[in-house]
Amino acid sequence: MPKLNLGFLASHGGSNMQAIIDACKKDNFNAKPCVVISNNSESQALQRAKKEGIPYYHISTATHNDNVDDAIIGVMEKHNVDLIILAGYMKKLGDKVIEKFKGKILNIHPALLPKYGGKGMYGKYVHEAVLAAGEKVSGPTVHVVDLVYDHGRILSQKEVPVYPDDTKETLSARVLEQEHILYPETIKKIADGEIVL
Repeated sequence: MPKLNLGFLASHGGSNMQAIIDACKKDNFNAKPCVVISNNSESQALQRAKKEGIPYYHISTATHNDNVDDAIIGVMEKHNVDLIILAGYMKKLGDKVIEKFKGKILNIHPALLPKYGGKGMYGKYVHEAVLAAGEKVSGPTVHVVDLVYDHGRILSQKEVPVYPDDTKETLSARVLEQEHILYPETIKKIADGEIVL
């Protein structure tokens, strides 16, 4: 089987992206990182891409005005991307990109969807909501991106216990640790044909 070409969209640290890049270096991992795009020219994700020797681009309204979607599509096509990985991409992906790569865009969300998803539910806001509701478990969800926030088909989830003394920081750290395991595992299953998109 040919390797699955991965294209990343990230806005800040890119730690999930790094976990996937590291997994791709293993012999039994049938995917390869081909390109990284960030809407933030100062993002650590771009620095990680540079260090790893992966082509990288800064694409935002500052660089492309109203043509961000076309620019993203152009770069992904140029690098023959099969699967787009959102790794902390803090902009809503344009409908044009979602339609062009329908069913081939993944995101990871720091709660057990369908709970605690939707507009404005990201990062600390998710963990605050989980704690405020008194949930006993949380954990990451990998899902297919569609036109509605956090709505697409769920591919995998991993439960993380919520402890009585948890803060948003402690819960976030434990969930992120599992994200770094679940995201590469899910991509490997797609690359191996165990999950069909």
